Amino acid sequence: METASFDVGALTDIADDAAIYANPDNPELSVVIADDKDDAAGGIGVFDMQGKLLQFRQEGKIGNVDLRTGFPFGGADIVLVGANNRTYDTIQFWSFDAATRRLGEPIGETATGNAPNYGFCLYHSAATGQFHAFVTQQTGESVVEQYQLSESGGQLAATLVRSFAMGSITEGCVADDQLGRLYVAQEDVGLWRYGAEPTDGDERVAVAEVGDGHVVADLEGVGLALGPGTSGYLVVSIQSESRFVTYDRETNAYLGGFEVGSSGGIDAVGQTDGLDISTSNLGAGFPHGALVVHDGDNENGTTSNLKFVPLEP
Repeated sequence: METASFDVGALTDIADDAAIYANPDNPELSVVIADDKDDAAGGIGVFDMQGKLLQFRQEGKIGNVDLRTGFPFGGADIVLVGANNRTYDTIQFWSFDAATRRLGEPIGETATGNAPNYGFCLYHSAATGQFHAFVTQQTGESVVEQYQLSESGGQLAATLVRSFAMGSITEGCVADDQLGRLYVAQEDVGLWRYGAEPTDGDERVAVAEVGDGHVVADLEGVGLALGPGTSGYLVVSIQSESRFVTYDRETNAYLGGFEVGSSGGIDAVGQTDGLDISTSNLGAGFPHGALVVHDGDNENGTTSNLKFVPLEP
């Protein structure tokens, strides 16, 4: 499957990153929530699992998108969707209604201190129950900021609790809620693992390094596939070579690489950037989950789009 192009904004590279919502009660109603990074008319959209655009909100140049279920807000547990807004250098949040498959009005927006901001991901701590957001920086020291999220006065409040410098351009990140880990892709250097708690400081471990025989420069999207217990694997995109590499979730050992080729009239993935992966049942065609990747080439469209790849059991 692939998404239709956003029918708003200029005809430029628009798609970039996505977050998969697996509906636990009705997998057929699962969706992909994705960004539109157009400078003039960017925003955030909701696609069904057949690639049809269900909703679009014009919010500004949205960078990366992530979501978490069970966020306490307004006396209920909501599906929290967050993103970094590159137009205003903010992090922005919405509540997603699983029944209507629509995003509501923004429930919070906070200016970041690491302008221009670039990437974004969420974290739900198994240790404390707290929700957090991470936002990366495009230029300068590429500072990563961590914000603790809460409700205050009917709005989502984001409080800065930690920051550390990467040293060069950094975008993609993903957090492992269960193991308390944060993975950050430093585009020209490698993939790093940090502790995800606010008290974990700036100590880090190299998972992949440019020139190690597995990866080259321009590491972009990072996703986490959850298996039974603490098993699973990481997926990282390498935009310069239009391919993906995988690492064991527990040990971070290198597992292998792959490309996403053409299939059934859908073109191969090229110039890939952001990604997300889910091992949950996502309905017809995706009973074992899906990998959703950005296709910067999209030979059959006027803009870049997202490709949906079914996972095998």
